[in-house]
Amino acid sequence: MLDPEKIPVITIDGPSGTGKGTISYLLRSWLNWHLIDSGAFYRVLALSILDDEIDLLDEKKIASLASGLALEFVDSGIETKILYRGDDCSNAIRSEACGVAASKIAVYESVRSELLSCQRNFAVLPGLIADGRDMGTVVFPAADLKIFLTATSEERASRRYKQLIKKGIDASLPALLRDIRERDERDINRAQSPLKASDDAVLIDTSNLGIEEVMLKVRQIVKIRGLA
Repeated sequence: MLDPEKIPVITIDGPSGTGKGTISYLLRSWLNWHLIDSGAFYRVLALSILDDEIDLLDEKKIASLASGLALEFVDSGIETKILYRGDDCSNAIRSEACGVAASKIAVYESVRSELLSCQRNFAVLPGLIADGRDMGTVVFPAADLKIFLTATSEERASRRYKQLIKKGIDASLPALLRDIRERDERDINRAQSPLKASDDAVLIDTSNLGIEEVMLKVRQIVKIRGLA
């Protein structure tokens, strides 16, 4: 049984295109917990930087912007809408330019430090689903359950391509594959909070699995851990 005074946390980590966002949303809907997409913090920050034409190498100015970042994650009934300063920026932050910029500024220790407390503040009852790349290793190292999703870079690029086309956003599959591989390289080898599975994480390869199959595995694990 869960301690009523302890806030349960489930982390869903892994590289982009593995299904983290969809699984996190479905898990949130099933458990009726709160949810954060940690990548959204970096993407919103990147969007602000690109809009204001701030140099991506200006770590001091970027960290200053990060200190005042406040997001809202709202369940629309279909997906999670991301609000920044009251405006829905869910689609704007999903551009490839925004994703690449987010990956580049995520290497800055000062930026990650500023966003850390913002992310941890979302851990409130009845519980939190934390979607990201270092949720189980850095942000919530004592999480009740840590899941790490993986998939081949080719499969992830294909998924991303279909997602963008469906939203009416022009995309190039070869360019997406290149960007994914470059982003993986940066995320895995960065000095601060590198992308990796924690020793106690449950690994699920989603390359050849549909969302329903992945969710079935996740639900079984959640029940075994006594979180549902």
